[in-house]
Amino acid sequence: MPRVCRVDIADEVYHVLNRANARVQIFDTPKDYIQFEEILEESVERYDMRLLAYCVMPNHWHLVVSPRKDGDLQKFMSWLTNTHTRRWHVSKNTVGQGHLYQGRYKSFICEQDIHLLTLLRYVERNAKKANLVQRAEDWQWSSVWRREYGTLQKQKCLNNWPTEIPENYLELLHTPITDSEEEALERSEDKSIPYGTETWVRSTTKKYGIEQVLRGVGRPKKGG
Repeated sequence: MPRVCRVDIADEVYHVLNRANARVQIFDTPKDYIQFEEILEESVERYDMRLLAYCVMPNHWHLVVSPRKDGDLQKFMSWLTNTHTRRWHVSKNTVGQGHLYQGRYKSFICEQDIHLLTLLRYVERNAKKANLVQRAEDWQWSSVWRREYGTLQKQKCLNNWPTEIPENYLELLHTPITDSEEEALERSEDKSIPYGTETWVRSTTKKYGIEQVLRGVGRPKKGG
C-alpha cells in the first residue's frame, strides 16, 4: 500500500507520535526520560521548532508542534528520532541490536480552534488516562508538569499556544475527552486525517493534495 504523502508546511499545528518497536518499554528509569527530554530540547533549539505540548510515556511519546519553515517538521523529527535511537543504544550497551522505533513517525494537522484545545488535553492527560498518576500535572515527563513546576529555563523550551489557555485548564485536564472526540483523534492518528470540522478537513485535504486519506473511512465526523 503506498504511503500517504506527509504535509510539512510552516505555521500548521501537528500532532506527532511514535511508538517503540513491538511496543516494548524503552523508558525504564528517570535517566531514560531525562535523556529523551534533553534531546527534545536540543531538537527544538536546532530547528527553532515551536513545541506546544508533549508527553513521554513508557513505550511511546506525543508531541504537538508548529514549524516555522516548510520542510522543518521532517528534519526535526529525523534528527530527534535518530539521535535518540543512537544515544539510547549507547546508554544500554545495545548498539547494533535493531530498531528502537516501530517505524516512521505518525502525524496529522489540527485545526487551530477548539479542536486544538481538545488535542492538547488529549496529549497532556495521557499519563492520567493510563493511571500512571492521579493528576495530569504530576507526570514529570510532560509539558504540563514543565509548565506548572519547571524552572524558567525548562519552560523556555515550550512555545505559547495559538489559542488562549482557559483559566480552568487544569480542571479540564481531569475531565476525559468525549468518546467521539477520542474516536476522531484516533482516526486522524491512524489515517493521517487532519483533525477539525468537516468543512475544514475537506478544504485542507484538497489544499495539500491528500484527499486520499479520506477514502475508505466514511465521512469525517465533526470534532468536539
